Amino acid sequence: MARRSRFLLPQAALAVAGALVASLVVGGGTSQAATQGPCDLYAAGGTPCVAAHSTTRALYGSYTGPLYQVRRASDNAIRDIAPLTAGGVANAGTQDSFCSGTTCLITIIYDQSGRNNRLTQAPPGGFSGPAAGGYDNLANASAAPITVGGHKAYGVYVAPGTGYRNNNTNGVATGDQSEGMYAVFDGTHYNGGCCFDYGNAETNSHDNGNGTMEAIYFGNSRSWGSGAGNGPWIMADLENGLFSGVNTGNNANDPTISHRFLTAIVKGGQNRWAIRGGNAQSGGVSTFYDGVRPNAAGYNPMKKEGAIILGIGGDNSVGARGTFYEGVMTSGYPSDSTENAVQANITAAGYTTNSSGTGLTPGSAVSLRATTACCTDRYIHHTGSTVDTTVIGSGSSTTEKGNASWTVRAGLGNSSCVSFESRNTSGQYLRHYNYQLHLQANDGTSQFAQDATFCPESGRNGQGVSLRSLNFSDRYVRHYNNIVYIAANGGSNAFDSTNAYADDVSWLVSSPWG
Repeated sequence: MARRSRFLLPQAALAVAGALVASLVVGGGTSQAATQGPCDLYAAGGTPCVAAHSTTRALYGSYTGPLYQVRRASDNAIRDIAPLTAGGVANAGTQDSFCSGTTCLITIIYDQSGRNNRLTQAPPGGFSGPAAGGYDNLANASAAPITVGGHKAYGVYVAPGTGYRNNNTNGVATGDQSEGMYAVFDGTHYNGGCCFDYGNAETNSHDNGNGTMEAIYFGNSRSWGSGAGNGPWIMADLENGLFSGVNTGNNANDPTISHRFLTAIVKGGQNRWAIRGGNAQSGGVSTFYDGVRPNAAGYNPMKKEGAIILGIGGDNSVGARGTFYEGVMTSGYPSDSTENAVQANITAAGYTTNSSGTGLTPGSAVSLRATTACCTDRYIHHTGSTVDTTVIGSGSSTTEKGNASWTVRAGLGNSSCVSFESRNTSGQYLRHYNYQLHLQANDGTSQFAQDATFCPESGRNGQGVSLRSLNFSDRYVRHYNNIVYIAANGGSNAFDSTNAYADDVSWLVSSPWG
């Protein structure tokens, strides 16, 4: 997106689409690798992939090459991460072993299509990034752990200032040529900054005018366009405009959509484009817009340039945040039936935070026990409004047991996540303020709802669950000197110490003491 700190058709037959869906191999409980990947399905629909990016899994059924590359801080050594098997999930164990005792950055996201449209560190353009020479930052390789098909994997965690790009691509649509694209995002990790995009952009990293981009945008920016509710929304970044429909500004048919794993689709042809979206864990995709190009000058015909971006705007606007797991770009305008088959493949892949089964079900009562070796008899607890960890046992008083017990609620700020209401003090919730957790009454404000919402993920040390702050997505609930914070893995605050971080942010969910 640009300067404001900006931020006919090959149709697959229904019978073919049904055959594509039927070709998926889905096991009970834990999903198995598909016999075909999304790009096999696009090819069968007559719209082959020209770029295929993922740090979580192969996007072709036969792909065995590298998915991404990491570089470790200790000695600048690099290592490619490949799938466990042909067409399978990334071998996260390779990354964990290689990066043990240090940190790693994602340096390359390889293109699985064979066209070498890989993504690397974005250069400066209309805006400069925070890294040396005005380049954008690279993503921390371990910041977005998830599970795919029962196997650990990592997404691309984009904090503001992070970005990837390829300005010299092969086969990506230019001018008014037709194309399609989808991406799987974390629907709980976003902001209103410009611009968390994936797709087609300018080849010189500058704003070259209306219609020189065509990318998926995800977030809740209202600077150019918006949808129903408060967002976030899937919109199309067409340069100098985030479009939610045919009109500039608000289009009520584009809904707020915030699934923990989100499928986002944008496609464009000659005076036609569409937005589609759905839950990447289950169900199909819905169409939010399908019609003519926006009724504003410069977007028909389009003037696409064919670069590929991730996490930034076309002019290198670097104010956005989000998390990317997989995405592709196609040659030609995909049919809805092909995209429906791709969605079935995505849901069959088995994306999860692995927090199911931990007992964090809205309405349940729990206690949260520390897993750090020093402190395994300590639980998250409150004394008045102060939140700490305290030793709780069978001899503890009824009041103390109750103060260490919580009712799980659907997240006040996002129902895909959770909030924790005190068992002893109805209407009061765990809430962070200046990074420290407190117990406070719900005042009904949007700020309180955001501060009191935490997104469960697999425990960072392999035990239990870790709780990511909804509105500070690089921070997790952590105990430090028996006080509870939302803490980053490294930073200027003492409680951001990297020492024992993975243990301190991992909690075992148990039956409530009170």
